[in-house]
Amino acid sequence: MRARKSIILLFVLLFVSSLALFAQVEEVGEPQPEQLGVDSAQQMLRTVSISKFEDAGFWNAAMPHDQGIVTIRTLQGAPLDKEPLEGEQEAGIELDDDKVLGAKVEFFKRGLHHVSILPSRPLPVEGISKTLSLWVVGRNSPHTLKVLIRDQFGNSGEVTMGKLNFTGWKKMVATIPTNIKQRDYHYSNKMGIQVEGFRVDMDPEETFGTYYIYFDGLRATTDLFAEESRDVDDMSDNW
Repeated sequence: MRARKSIILLFVLLFVSSLALFAQVEEVGEPQPEQLGVDSAQQMLRTVSISKFEDAGFWNAAMPHDQGIVTIRTLQGAPLDKEPLEGEQEAGIELDDDKVLGAKVEFFKRGLHHVSILPSRPLPVEGISKTLSLWVVGRNSPHTLKVLIRDQFGNSGEVTMGKLNFTGWKKMVATIPTNIKQRDYHYSNKMGIQVEGFRVDMDPEETFGTYYIYFDGLRATTDLFAEESRDVDDMSDNW
C-alpha cells in the first residue's frame, strides 16, 4: 500500500513539473534587442538604416570562375511590409527608397558553390549592434545566407541569417553574438562593427540552371547610449 502511494505521489510530481516546463516555453519570434548582450545599466536602442540598395554601382558580386557567372543590377520595387524608420521621419530625411538589388547566378556545374555580394567599402554601424535585419527574396531555395562582419580591431566573422526556402519578400534577422567584441575601454575611439557584405552558400543539389535573389532594407538595431549620453564638454579620444 505504501509503495502504491509513493508511485502516485511520483506521478503527481512529474505532472506538476511538466506543467511548469511548458509554462516557460514562449513563442519563437524575432530576437528582442533589449535583452541581447546587455553590458551596461542603461541602453538607448535605435533602428538605423545601413543600406537601401539604391545603386548597384556601389556593390560587387563574385563567385569562382569555374563555378558560374553572377550579375547584379538594381530594379524598381520594394517589399510592401517594410516600414519607414521613425528616426528618418522625425529628422525630415527624404531619401529615395524605391529600388532593390538583384543578383542573377548562372551555374556551370553542380558543386559546393558560393556567391559573395560585397559593398565597395565596409559599411560602418554606429553604436553597439544587437541585431541586423535584411529584406530578401529567396525564391524558395535551400541555399543559406550569411552576413560578413568585421570589428574595429580587424577581426572578421560571419553570422548566419538563415535558409532561403521561402517565397516572396521576408525580413531576415540575425543576432550579433556577444563573443564579437564591439567595445573595449582601452580603446574608446573604437566601437561597433562594420558590414563587409553577404555570402550565399549554395546547396550542391540545387546548383544548376539559373538562380535569382533580391535584397533591400539592410538595417541594424543598435545601442547609441555611449554616443548620445556624452557630455558636451567631454573631449574626443581621437588624437
